[in-house]
Amino acid sequence: MKKKTLIISMFLCALMLVTPVWGDDGDAEKGPWEKFGVNAGFFVSSTDSSVRMGSGIGLYLDIENFLGLDTSNQVARIEALWRFSDNRRHRVDLSWFAFRRSGDRVITEDITIENPDGNPISIPANTKFSSHFNLDIYELAYSYSFFQDDRVDLAVSAGAFVMPIDFGLKFSGLAEEEGSQKFTAPLPAFGLRMDFALTPKWFVRSGAKFFYLEYESFKGRLIEVKGAIEYLPWKHFGVGLGFDTFGMTLEAEGEDYPEIDLRGSLEFKYTGLQLYLKYFF
Repeated sequence: MKKKTLIISMFLCALMLVTPVWGDDGDAEKGPWEKFGVNAGFFVSSTDSSVRMGSGIGLYLDIENFLGLDTSNQVARIEALWRFSDNRRHRVDLSWFAFRRSGDRVITEDITIENPDGNPISIPANTKFSSHFNLDIYELAYSYSFFQDDRVDLAVSAGAFVMPIDFGLKFSGLAEEEGSQKFTAPLPAFGLRMDFALTPKWFVRSGAKFFYLEYESFKGRLIEVKGAIEYLPWKHFGVGLGFDTFGMTLEAEGEDYPEIDLRGSLEFKYTGLQLYLKYFF
């Protein structure tokens, strides 16, 4: 993944060196809001996660502190947008990035966990844990710009986060046992987006999304706040630096919410910076 991303980045840099400076009369007539854009770069984040596996007696733990998983992550991140109407007020956004973490640790206290059948398992101290926590974050969103001029673009948005989650524990000592949760969390989200053209080459991007739902034994909430500053010195290429903070909580005891077969709870938060290259027209 890192090697492929590096090759793509070098290719984009080479293209920028031979691309004319943006600002000819044809582009000026179209205004500052691009028809299509792709951001590709690296996202450096700090994460905080906790999980309860099983209901009632299940294990509740802080993933990073208890299992020794890394609290910082460096991952590739890709985002794309398309304004599909002539007035450029209707827009679709798509993004993807993923966390892949694993760790090993010896516990110092007795704990109890539920297996997939709901039966309690006692784990004595000095047992070795092997764990993994994998999370993909896909987002698809539609937004409509209710106010748009040559300086400001204000929009409302609606969409969904789709997050395949795979968390598992394997422990060995006097006996070997394991437990896991693997499911996909589709969560709708609503929000606001605000973009500002400071100059023809400098832009500020910002937005916020939120979601909250309680349905029978399912409870879910999500909030994301992000911002970025972009410098676009070339006709079709530029660079950006973004900030993103995200928090999600899920609680469920079965299949009461579509596609979520979760027995327990999951909390996941991250805060990070993204440095990216931008292609647009």
